Amino acid sequence: MLLIRCPWCGMDRPEIEFRHAGAAHITRPGPPDRVSDEEWAAFLYLRDNPKGRVAERWRHVHGCGRFFNAVRDTVTDVFVVTYKAGEPRPPETGPGESQPTEARP
Repeated sequence: MLLIRCPWCGMDRPEIEFRHAGAAHITRPGPPDRVSDEEWAAFLYLRDNPKGRVAERWRHVHGCGRFFNAVRDTVTDVFVVTYKAGEPRPPETGPGESQPTEARP
């Protein structure tokens, strides 16, 4: 079972309590009246899909209900670190260095 640490609750909880909410730290394009249709479409639909560590937004749906960010390795499915929404992405750390949550059999 995959356990995820909610930075708001401070507890490791089963993955079924959480929902993925897309990439973290995405900035909307400028004022709507100055953004072209192509720019808006790119913002809404085009995302990178890198292999390795990515910053993602998650929600603790069946817990506190709050959004938070996580750095997750897409290859190993290991959550390297979780942090509260609005905080900057922490420096890259390895598993075991900062709130790791690993996939368990």
